[in-house]
Amino acid sequence: MSDLAVKSISTPEFWACAARSGPDILLSLNGNADLRAAEPISQMLPEVHAEACRLGVSTVVVDFRNPEFMNSSCFKSFVTWLSDLQEMDAAHVYRLRVLSDAGKHWQKRSLLALSCFAVDLVSIEA
Repeated sequence: MSDLAVKSISTPEFWACAARSGPDILLSLNGNADLRAAEPISQMLPEVHAEACRLGVSTVVVDFRNPEFMNSSCFKSFVTWLSDLQEMDAAHVYRLRVLSDAGKHWQKRSLLALSCFAVDLVSIEA
């Protein structure tokens, strides 16, 4: 159970939850984020953003180590999130620290593209 005002995603194919992790927010992802997960993800990420802003965190950690796959419709929600971050006042912006699995080749391409969209806001750790 999370202490954040963020609804978890729980389907047979995919789940995601957000929780406090020390001074940060940790967004954990697991399963197969295909087209069926796109709408729940597009609803969850603005909630994570709102909580990060409300709490004034400096970092949101996104754990991508467990998803087996994420399609472009789901990644689009992450791009929208980064776009919202880039429009914020610099004094209130937080960073995304993405934890990845170097053994999953789809992550190398997709997460690199995501980090290039907002080089100053996203760091990728394998």
